[in-house]
Amino acid sequence: MPDASRRVVVTGVGLVTPLGMGLRANWNALMEGKSGIAEISHFDATDFPVRIDAEVKEFDAETFIEKKLLKQMDRFIQFAVAASLMALEEAGLGRPSELGERAGVLIGSGIGGLPEIERTHKALLAGGPRKVSPFFIPRQIVNLAAGQVAMAFGAKGPINCTVTACSSSSHAIGDACRLIQRGDADMMIAGGSEAAITPLSVAGFAAMKALSRRNHEPEKASRPFDKERDGFVIGEGAGILILESLALAQKQGHTPLAEITGYASTSDAYHITSPPPRGEGARRCMQLAIADSGLDTTSIDYINAHGTSTPLNDRYETEAIKDLFGEEQARQLKISSTKSTTGHLLGAAGGIEAGFTVLAIKEGKIPPTMNYEHPDPECDLDYTPNKPATQKIRTALSNSFGFGGANATLVFQSFTD
Repeated sequence: MPDASRRVVVTGVGLVTPLGMGLRANWNALMEGKSGIAEISHFDATDFPVRIDAEVKEFDAETFIEKKLLKQMDRFIQFAVAASLMALEEAGLGRPSELGERAGVLIGSGIGGLPEIERTHKALLAGGPRKVSPFFIPRQIVNLAAGQVAMAFGAKGPINCTVTACSSSSHAIGDACRLIQRGDADMMIAGGSEAAITPLSVAGFAAMKALSRRNHEPEKASRPFDKERDGFVIGEGAGILILESLALAQKQGHTPLAEITGYASTSDAYHITSPPPRGEGARRCMQLAIADSGLDTTSIDYINAHGTSTPLNDRYETEAIKDLFGEEQARQLKISSTKSTTGHLLGAAGGIEAGFTVLAIKEGKIPPTMNYEHPDPECDLDYTPNKPATQKIRTALSNSFGFGGANATLVFQSFTD
């Protein structure tokens, strides 16, 4: 049995998503097939070709953060602090003020404080430099999500942030796991946060033809692997995991939800936005992550797919799975894309989906892929269409693939002593 100081377990999950606040509220909504997608309310999108998104509703920042500190934080930072607190509470740590030198923070974001940048730019143009707040820089730079979390809970160990587009939080979790495995930390607060639903980001993604334009049916717009998919739905939120060495978790009496046993990162080195044919980089990433866990493909029971609802991503992820597992085994795998209900949370997606994967293992339940109504001959695997499935899950993958060809795969296993 591996050294307990090198085994890494997940002891807490904190979620802020369009489906709700907290682990259980999100899990229940997910399993009921509820959608967090609706018309954009953050700004007037009347003249935009895309008028739908997946927003976090009824978020009360003061529940989690002292009022006097809020002026220092853009919305994505507030989400990160809130999700981290919920994860710590789930782990049994309460609201700590001094986690100490062996606890670190690694939180990713694909875009960071774009709302603050847009607001401040307008203020600068209207009133000159005196209208720029001294908090402008710390409110918007990406690493301040990790910085504010570290300050909030006294985590004085390693601190970092990852910015790898839609793979950011999966890379954060994987890299945090490595820090514990090599002895640089005993605990890591890891995941991602994003709050980039702004006029500029929506216009930009729309100009790329990346977003769904199913404005008349918001709840059906995100439809991964469905033949009529036409793009992703931009979302916001945060997903944070508490990772601990097994030795620390046992010492503190924390119950592992799952164990993280494998991680890999690969580059497509192909195109700024498009995956390569047959998802070659994704296939290698899954293959390396499984090898890192010491397993083989026959051990995998479930894949939480990247599944963005874009034509090429879903097709090539499907082909990558077939190429790695072989046609026969690929058809026996349970797969789902939880983006069908949450939308695509960009740099926060991997953290949220890792949390859902951990719960799938813990509960023996596989989340559905909603809106799978029109079978696509190029996407012909078992995506758990429209309703959850009950199945014992020993080992699961969580995939994240980002613009620029940044791929990350995490391997989670049910915990056994």
